[in-house]
Amino acid sequence: MSRLPEAFRQRTKAFASAIVRLFVNLPRRREEVAVLGKQMLRSGTSVTAHVREASRARSNAEFVSKLGVAIQEADETLLWLELLREDCGIDPAATQPLEIESNELIAILTTMINRTDKG
Repeated sequence: MSRLPEAFRQRTKAFASAIVRLFVNLPRRREEVAVLGKQMLRSGTSVTAHVREASRARSNAEFVSKLGVAIQEADETLLWLELLREDCGIDPAATQPLEIESNELIAILTTMINRTDKG
């Protein structure tokens, strides 16, 4: 049985899918875009992997730990998205929806951790 709602698991998977789609469409012939894109791809897909791991946690401590790593990965993804937009000229229409989703996921995950620690 999962410790997380299926809808949230699907939301993080959709985030990872959107990250993959952005990566595929980046102009990777530019070295800086290729490097930042790979970093974004790694951290962005890692968010859902850690959420999946947390959903099968055996203890509250393990649950909180996995969600904490998911927050770190979402925040790192936000950084790469910002750099791609601000320093590499990637269209804000491509990055900003993912930046918003990164921030929303961080807020949701933080709330989950806070409720688990108190409960």
